[in-house]
Amino acid sequence: LGNADARGAFQAFSLFVKAKEVPAASRCPGGGEGVRWRCCRQAFEELPGIHRHVALHHSGDVGRQAGLGAGPAEAADSAARPSGHSCGSPEISWTLPDTSHVSQEDLTSIILFFLNIHFLFAYLCHAVGSQMGDVLLYYCYCEVRDPEKLCAWQKALCQHLHLTGKVRVASEGINGTVGGSKVATSLYIKVMLSQPLFKNILCQEDFKSSAGGAHCFPDLRVGVFKEIVPMGIDPKIVSYKETGIHLSPQEFHREVEQYLSQATQGQSDTILLDCRNFYESKIGHFQGCLAPDIRKFSYFPSYVDENLELFKDKRVLMYCTGGIRCERGSAYLRSKAVCREVYQLKGGIHKYLEEFPDGFYRGKLFVFDDRYAICSNEDIISACRYCGVLWDQYKLCSSQHCRQLVLTCPSCCNKGLTACCPVCQEKELKVTSRASGQILKEECECTRRRPRVPIEHVSPRMLDAGK
Repeated sequence: LGNADARGAFQAFSLFVKAKEVPAASRCPGGGEGVRWRCCRQAFEELPGIHRHVALHHSGDVGRQAGLGAGPAEAADSAARPSGHSCGSPEISWTLPDTSHVSQEDLTSIILFFLNIHFLFAYLCHAVGSQMGDVLLYYCYCEVRDPEKLCAWQKALCQHLHLTGKVRVASEGINGTVGGSKVATSLYIKVMLSQPLFKNILCQEDFKSSAGGAHCFPDLRVGVFKEIVPMGIDPKIVSYKETGIHLSPQEFHREVEQYLSQATQGQSDTILLDCRNFYESKIGHFQGCLAPDIRKFSYFPSYVDENLELFKDKRVLMYCTGGIRCERGSAYLRSKAVCREVYQLKGGIHKYLEEFPDGFYRGKLFVFDDRYAICSNEDIISACRYCGVLWDQYKLCSSQHCRQLVLTCPSCCNKGLTACCPVCQEKELKVTSRASGQILKEECECTRRRPRVPIEHVSPRMLDAGK
């Protein structure tokens, strides 16, 4: 990033923030500062808050003003590995890496830049395609005798390396996505591979890496859960050990190619099943897939139960972001004994796109961090909720009581259309709070109207045609 570009970016960022200031006459009359900035129907009292909001949600606007191009919504993520089986559960090593030879600047992914605008620095690095840091996504199924001990070690390791993200630990294994500098994430992988608990199960290829850093997550969350991916079924009842047949990206590509060819001739006996949530498949999916209109993965078992006839005597090709949901999802589908065969994409969409960026997957890949999506091709397959123009960059609903994602283009945003539905649009200035000040997550029109478990009304002809 040249000095002129940097100055232009800082100027554009500063002007954007300045434009969001609340006039002094409209602030708290009692002498306190009160609300100092408003943007996207949200109020900000502190400078870091408005900086973070602008860097994460208006990078495209700032980038266009500065002439730098795309912002942080176009980065990368996703996770997982196919299952690894363990006969025993080795003792957990408490080893932490030696970082005495590493400078603090190399270990931390975000350098504080002039005052409090480190979020702008994160944005600038994205805008020019910089590799300032990485986001890792991985999972490992294995028997863990002491999940609490593994959890404590993970927390200490991540804090030692200045990593942020989310790590789920259970008696069935570990599932994590963490962000940090390249040095820190490299050390993290090295230590994870040397951990006796994961020996001969976890390997280098199981870590999916994408451009990002510690700024992609608000904090570090490490906890013990019953499942490392929340399907809502006891792992003892439906185990990852009963998973479907794993296909490499090359094998899966050939299967999809054959499926699409047969489907156009009305001869297919295969279902290409997307087992992600509706808001994920909305912005990107495989051509000819069946994408369930479900809001949570915990609804997937009920979806299968309500649509068993759909899968009867079919070959099912399953896929998800990184592979972990397919581990349990394929096991559940196989437990119903209605499918002829069940296959799953090893490494998920993330690994497929590494080898086939212009393959049969079109659109963006949704990720569960502040980037929301990563891009591998130029296709935009979704539209603005309000005007219908092609658009695939999610924002949070502007109503503070709602946490739904909304696709709203810049033009509609400028008109104040920033909520996920009319109900939220009306409520956004009437925030419902508890006595403690915690905001309630009320049900909005989007969730109330959506069937919890949709029943597919798909004819054999439509399935054969790959629609």
